[in-house]
Amino acid sequence: MARSGKSGGLTVRPRRSRRRKPSSTEWLTRQLNDPYVAEAHRVGYRSRAAFKLEQLDRRFHLLARGMRVVDLGCAPGGWSQVAAAAVGPAGAVVGVDLSATDSLPRATLIQGDFRDEATVAAIRAALGGEADLVLSDMAAPATGHAPTDHLRVVALAEDAFALARTLLKPGGAFVAKVFQGGAEGELLAGLKKWFAELRHAKPAASRAESAETYVVAKGFRGGA
Repeated sequence: MARSGKSGGLTVRPRRSRRRKPSSTEWLTRQLNDPYVAEAHRVGYRSRAAFKLEQLDRRFHLLARGMRVVDLGCAPGGWSQVAAAAVGPAGAVVGVDLSATDSLPRATLIQGDFRDEATVAAIRAALGGEADLVLSDMAAPATGHAPTDHLRVVALAEDAFALARTLLKPGGAFVAKVFQGGAEGELLAGLKKWFAELRHAKPAASRAESAETYVVAKGFRGGA
């Protein structure tokens, strides 16, 4: 890797490759210079995204010992790692993703589509009861067209919310990633109806240039 000076410090740059697209080079450069990526490697987290959940938890007090947690879109497992450590052996963490996820201590990881009935049945069986918290850090593959990407992420959040309403116990919480862009009005209206408290948050671990933000809904009104 090559290094070049910049104001404020050194920047690590990947070696040049004719086969690598400019967008891939840009992504690799960002990864190499991201302090959260380095820290994730140091502490053994599977992804830098783990720090987003840690920061959301510190602010909103989402996780506690003995809780039952569902992590939608869990691969590669960073959020499930944080959740499993927080809920302890008396709790339950169920992660779901279309992609296979390497096993984690004290977590049940399911490969499947959370919108399929068979997958939902597997989630319920693994939980062993109602969920205290449903998490969604899902994002559809980027198309490069910002309005389309925004709509796709909001659609995933709406589907996650629909499932959360069937899994959460009264008083439970729901956290989902959305993109800033103004198309999530229907989602927010539903969250305000079903939860006592609704907040927006952008954790420090979210990249500054990213449009992602999170909705944090607490105090589920079961049967509302």
